[in-house]
Amino acid sequence: MSLAPRAVLVHRRTEYEELLARHGTHGQAAFFLSSRGRSIDEVVRRHDRTRQALREVAAAVPLTWRSCRVERADLDRFLFAPEDVVVVVGQDGLVANTAKYLAGQPVVGIDTDPGRNPGVLVRHRCADTAALLRAAAAAGGRAEELTMVEAVADDAQRLLALNEIYLGPPGHQTARYRLGPDGEEGPGEAQASSGVLVGTGTGATGWLRSLWLERGSATGLPAPCEERLLWFVREAWPSPATGTSRVTGELGRGQGLRLTVESDRIVVFGDGMEADALELTWGQSVRLGIAGTSLRLVT
Repeated sequence: MSLAPRAVLVHRRTEYEELLARHGTHGQAAFFLSSRGRSIDEVVRRHDRTRQALREVAAAVPLTWRSCRVERADLDRFLFAPEDVVVVVGQDGLVANTAKYLAGQPVVGIDTDPGRNPGVLVRHRCADTAALLRAAAAAGGRAEELTMVEAVADDAQRLLALNEIYLGPPGHQTARYRLGPDGEEGPGEAQASSGVLVGTGTGATGWLRSLWLERGSATGLPAPCEERLLWFVREAWPSPATGTSRVTGELGRGQGLRLTVESDRIVVFGDGMEADALELTWGQSVRLGIAGTSLRLVT
């Protein structure tokens, strides 16, 4: 007998909860903010709206379903199951943070603070949850397949991201590596830079767009469901030993970008989750390209 669906409610600590964790009491947190010209009242109101949204979403889960909650900080230790329906309750970025740990499970984005969040990925309100859960569990339910980017290292480590993957030094040092198309004969161009960014159409509203604008790129930004990635090298340094001829490009399905490390340590992380990163060292290589899986965002 097949298992009933499980609703996994993904959320993150509110600003108020983070203040309490740091300062211990409401009074101490209020004093801290007031000393910097801020009031704790609005922080508490946003906290209350988020908690109320979580209660409403939890109440909308069908009685025959299983359910659980997972906090953003625990995502890298949580085991998602094939029958899960993932409900992200919070900001757009929380959907991206969750996407890298999924394998095709449908995702419902619930906006806890309409008007404050852009609502690109958290498109729905709490009152829509019940209908969205039914649609997500039904065969042929409407969903957008958002393209994701992946990094696969030569030791089989793998990293997924919805917005972008960054490869670079863990601090403010210069990364040294060789870069070129995957499958090309030869080691690739030797480069020294502050890192490489490979982004998707979903990420084209953020970090990728800022680099695209800075370069005045003639290549159009990809759409979220388009199977196309853009990549940029950040601040490539020309020297007798390093070049700058390969600093931007695009990748389609089946194409890859290969980076081979020539420094002590390079980190690879996606969507700002630096705490959950791959670490590569001298001689290791990593391939960047379109992921075999996509994010199923319920519409």
